[in-house]
Amino acid sequence: MAIETVLASTRFIPVLTIERTEDAEPLCETLLGAGLPVLEITLRTTAALAAVEAAARALPEAIIGVGTVLDAADFARARDAGARFAVSPGLNMDLVDAAEDAGMDYLPGIETSSEAMAAYREGMRSLKFFPAKAAGGVHGLKQLAPLYPGLMFCPTGGITFDDAPDFLAEANVACIGGGLATPAKLVADRNWDGIADLARRAAAL
Repeated sequence: MAIETVLASTRFIPVLTIERTEDAEPLCETLLGAGLPVLEITLRTTAALAAVEAAARALPEAIIGVGTVLDAADFARARDAGARFAVSPGLNMDLVDAAEDAGMDYLPGIETSSEAMAAYREGMRSLKFFPAKAAGGVHGLKQLAPLYPGLMFCPTGGITFDDAPDFLAEANVACIGGGLATPAKLVADRNWDGIADLARRAAAL
């Protein structure tokens, strides 16, 4: 599945930081059931890869990827755990090559026009815009649009339910990402009903 297809499958990608492997299946099942088929599990915890494996095994219909990919070796480990795509917070051409070597669909992050140009010249057309609010938010995306007409973005970082529609209204935004549906306290409390309510709201954006 090409990364463009992944982004076109949803308007919102939950970015998940999972501390306990046993939370992976019920959390991802809750999000999927609420209408969010694309899920990004960040590699920020020791439980992350086991969480990917558990969720991918239990929910083959979900499109599960990994986020916060910082090292080349992460791609093969994530692929072997069942991840179908990978996301990084920044742009590094070594990681672009490593993703290709591992056969992983990849969404690198950019913040500046120079990074967008570097990605564009390398043939990339789908990028994460991070940190979205700090990088200029909707105004920043409007500035990039005429310069790089072929680029599509997944803005992530600081987006709220209030301003999410403004981001999604931009022609160069494929979808948005973040923790809108999965506040840390609800996940820690295993409040799946509360998460389901927020996930349905996010799915309806």
